[in-house]
Amino acid sequence: MAPKYDVKPFKIAIPEADLTDMMDRLKRTRFPDDFANDDWKYGYNTAYHRELIRYWIEDYDWRDVERRMNELPQFKVDLMGVPLHFIHVKGKGKNPMPLLIHHGWPWTFWDLRKVIGPLTDPEAYGGKAEDSFDVVLISLPGYGFSSPLRETGWNFWHTADLENVLMKEVLGYERYATAGGDWGALIAQQHGHKYEDDVIGVYTHFPAQMSHYLPSHPDQPAGVTFDPVLGLPAESEYTPEEAGWFERGKLFVQNESGYGEMQLTKPQTLAALVADSPAGQLAWITEKRYFWGLAERGLGTAAFEQVWPKEDLITTAAVYFLTSTGGTSSRYYWECRGNPWKPSHDRFPVVGVPTAVSIFPGEIYKPPMTWTEKYFNLKQYRVHDQGGHFAPLEVPDLFVGDLRTFFRAYRG
Repeated sequence: MAPKYDVKPFKIAIPEADLTDMMDRLKRTRFPDDFANDDWKYGYNTAYHRELIRYWIEDYDWRDVERRMNELPQFKVDLMGVPLHFIHVKGKGKNPMPLLIHHGWPWTFWDLRKVIGPLTDPEAYGGKAEDSFDVVLISLPGYGFSSPLRETGWNFWHTADLENVLMKEVLGYERYATAGGDWGALIAQQHGHKYEDDVIGVYTHFPAQMSHYLPSHPDQPAGVTFDPVLGLPAESEYTPEEAGWFERGKLFVQNESGYGEMQLTKPQTLAALVADSPAGQLAWITEKRYFWGLAERGLGTAAFEQVWPKEDLITTAAVYFLTSTGGTSSRYYWECRGNPWKPSHDRFPVVGVPTAVSIFPGEIYKPPMTWTEKYFNLKQYRVHDQGGHFAPLEVPDLFVGDLRTFFRAYRG
């Protein structure tokens, strides 16, 4: 690590007084009336909310989760005005490849814990030593332990600038690979768009255009028709093999995107609610996780908890609440529209470095190949039969396998 940067080892240590306050608030949770909502058609189900709050109070152990988190080598550094929290795990073997992986919203760094071991020590997980990576994983600016954030302007493309400095100047890597989904996909794609000389390759499991959320699309490939209402590739672009993909994206925009409009327009109003109530923070996040992947997973909370055990649901809400980052993480959306992305060049493909794309069946939006093959310098394309939006947590073996196979061709 470069000596001019004051990088310090970091351990998570939430003050006991903060945990006591959180528990006191949970015990005083005021539940709303809820009726005719067993199927969640009106939104988050209160009976399930009561069960999660009971679990949080009676069964959940933050200190045990905190202890496991602290088994990862964590660091903090003041970088570009961000009190940046990051994980840096060195790979085993002779020549590990630097790999920058990402979370999104409403994730935390902890949602990628299952892939860190297999990526850094593949032999211990049935892989080959030559597929080892040095893994770097930040908490996004204003998320979790990359706080308190005091500066405006932090969005996905600005985060890519910060990470480029982290990888090259702070950690000393000449070139690096990168991967992500959700916001992390857009960040990884921005690396492959703006920093082509520095990036070995990009893996994205949420292939979306970087003008996402913007009214105009300077990165729209020629010859691809867009739906004028949705601002996405039109239904006519989808092949019979992609049946249902367009409708899936359309339904998400119509039925599940209200949270995004709130965070795109009035994130500070939301901050007032979730900063005061751990139960409110839990509800805001859990409702999204329940519906994202519902069609493939199946109805009901039993199927839901096969993907999202109660401990993971509570841990995510606890991290956001205890760090008071419900508001600043939501501003990440506002800053996407209010501080919009601009292309660094007008070439196509937009992402010029070698790119791997994976499509998981439970993903909230799946673009057609006609768009994908023009937007990316596409070298690997896989359509999986399981997994969804949170692939590193849901199907870690598939995620790791994709990365090992793709980057094998680019090792020196």
